[in-house]
Amino acid sequence: MPIKTLLIPTADGQADAFAAFPDHGERHPAVLMYPDGFGIRPALRELARELAGHGYYVLVPNIFYRHGPAPVIALPEHIGEETRPEVFARLMPLIEAHTTEHARRDADSYLEFLTTRPEAATGPVAVTGYCVGGLLAVRTAAAHPGRVAAVAAFHGPVGADGPRLLSGLTAQVHFGHAEGDMTPEALGELNQALDAAGVGYTSEIYPGTVHGFTMSDTDAFSPAGLRRHWDRLLPLLDRVLAGR
Repeated sequence: MPIKTLLIPTADGQADAFAAFPDHGERHPAVLMYPDGFGIRPALRELARELAGHGYYVLVPNIFYRHGPAPVIALPEHIGEETRPEVFARLMPLIEAHTTEHARRDADSYLEFLTTRPEAATGPVAVTGYCVGGLLAVRTAAAHPGRVAAVAAFHGPVGADGPRLLSGLTAQVHFGHAEGDMTPEALGELNQALDAAGVGYTSEIYPGTVHGFTMSDTDAFSPAGLRRHWDRLLPLLDRVLAGR
C-alpha cells in the first residue's frame, strides 16, 4: 500500500502530511483522517494503511505543523503510563495553541488539497478523527456540509463545542466513545443533540475501553475496541462514499 509524503499549502504556511491509497491507478473515495494528540507516527500509518486497503485515499495531516514537521516532539516507541505524563506536558501547549480558527482555516486547506490529488475521487469526502482529532473531524464536517458526507470520531471530545456545533451537521455520523470517557447519562444528552440535528447517526460506548483504545502503541489499546471501530467505520464509508 503506497504511502506518499506531502506538503499541503495553508493560510499559515505548509502542513506536512502523508497519504495512503491503493496502487490500482484509478481514483478512490477520499477520507481526511485527523490524528490523535500524539500526532503522526507508525501507529497512525498503520490505521491509514488499513483503511486505504479497503479502497480509500486517506490523507493524514500534521495538525501541529505550525510548531514543526512531524514528529513535533520525540515520542517513545510505546507510550505507557509511566511516560504519558511527561509526553502530555509537552503536547498540551501545542493542543491549546491549535485554536478553533486555526482548525477552521486548516480544514479549508486540507479539503481543497484533496481536490488536487489525481488518486482521489471527486465528490463528497469523509472525515475521521481520534481523540482531539475527533473534535476536529466534527468541526470540519459542520463547516463543510456540502462537502463532507460522513464523519466518524473515536474516543474524542465531540461534544466539547456544545449542541450548536452538532446542529450544523448534515453528514452521516458515527461516534465511538471510550467507556472511561462517557457516562450513559452524558451519552443520552449527546444523542439528544444529534436527534435534534436531524442527522443519521450511531453513537455508542465501546464496552471495556478507556481513552485511546484504538492506538496500538499505548497502554490504552484494546484489540476488541479497534475491531469494533472497523466494524462501525467501514460500513459507514462503504455506504456513503462507495455505494457498496
